Amino acid sequence: MSIDRPWFYEPATGHMEGQDLTGFTVEATDGTIGHVDRQADDVGMRHLVVDTGVWVFGKSVLIPVGVITGVDTQARQVTLACTKEEVKAAPLFRTDSETLDPEYLGSVGAYYRDLARDRTE
Repeated sequence: MSIDRPWFYEPATGHMEGQDLTGFTVEATDGTIGHVDRQADDVGMRHLVVDTGVWVFGKSVLIPVGVITGVDTQARQVTLACTKEEVKAAPLFRTDSETLDPEYLGSVGAYYRDLARDRTE
């Protein structure tokens, strides 16, 4: 995983500008984590809010789009470069106000950058 820019889609993902991913299934490297509940496409802080259902006790997780490795429009599926446990260990997402909190977003970005860095060492 190489996440130098966690808030930007990598060109190889197949994501098209303006594409709505709401409702797409989200797949970690080791299984399904939920579906895209909503997305933010503000330049600089693009992310998905994923409803995990019962997998993480009915909570949602915030995933920077730089973690995405693929978007399959026919299967309506988004694939990630990390495992379910790695997503679960990310900074806890509690409320939509955090999507505008620079400190929270900074901690999420740092978590995924460090995760990528740890894998390359």
